[in-house]
Amino acid sequence: MDLAAAQVIGAGLAAIGVGTAAIGVGIVFGSFLTSALRNPAAADGQQGRLFIGFAAAELLGLIAFAVAMIILYAR
Repeated sequence: MDLAAAQVIGAGLAAIGVGTAAIGVGIVFGSFLTSALRNPAAADGQQGRLFIGFAAAELLGLIAFAVAMIILYAR
């Protein structure tokens, strides 16, 4: 296996993290909506935690994307 093929395979494996970040964002918002429907009075107090969870999931996705690009284009 040559270096170019290994780089493409490694970048593809690193890019899996971008998809899992999207799944994580869906889980965060789905859990918030479930809890907000069960207890609407507490929804305002949980909104800050919602944005922290969203930001953490998106940060991991951006890091995975950056790693994939570094693997793909660095020599």
